[in-house]
Amino acid sequence: MSGEIAKKYVNALTKSCDSSELGSISKALDALSLVYHDKKFINIIYSPDVTKEQKEAFLLSLADTADTKLINFIKLLNQNDRLSLIPKINDELKYQIAVMNNRFHAVISSDFNIPAEKIKMLETSFSKKFDSDIQLSVSDEAYPGVKVEIDDLGLEISFSLDRLKAQMSEHILKAI
Repeated sequence: MSGEIAKKYVNALTKSCDSSELGSISKALDALSLVYHDKKFINIIYSPDVTKEQKEAFLLSLADTADTKLINFIKLLNQNDRLSLIPKINDELKYQIAVMNNRFHAVISSDFNIPAEKIKMLETSFSKKFDSDIQLSVSDEAYPGVKVEIDDLGLEISFSLDRLKAQMSEHILKAI
């Protein structure tokens, strides 16, 4: 439910701002989203002892911006008791900006080292295939084989050594 509400706020932002304004708002929301991992901050935001005006002033001081659209946006969120949605709004805004710019981020996982030239070749291939700018980054997660995840496109491509071994064994057993 909160994801749908966040989408509505982001849609309003994208309709009222140009791409440079969206970029600056996204950077400010990035910074604000980071503080949502701090328990003291969460206690302040959810505390019934802290007034709405104090919460708003606190968030605006953390944003440290003179952008009137961002200031008004934070005031609107505060007015509607939606300050807790800032991290989800930030994620949705990043996604919408990526879609507008046709630029997506992918993560490659493997349990062996993939050379940089192979990663670059994969970036080029995926970019051509999806007619977008795909940026690959290597994950620390160990995966028995190779797995590429492009979350924004809802895509996961994997080649698992375990699955290959199982399929080969099955094929051999069928042949016997």
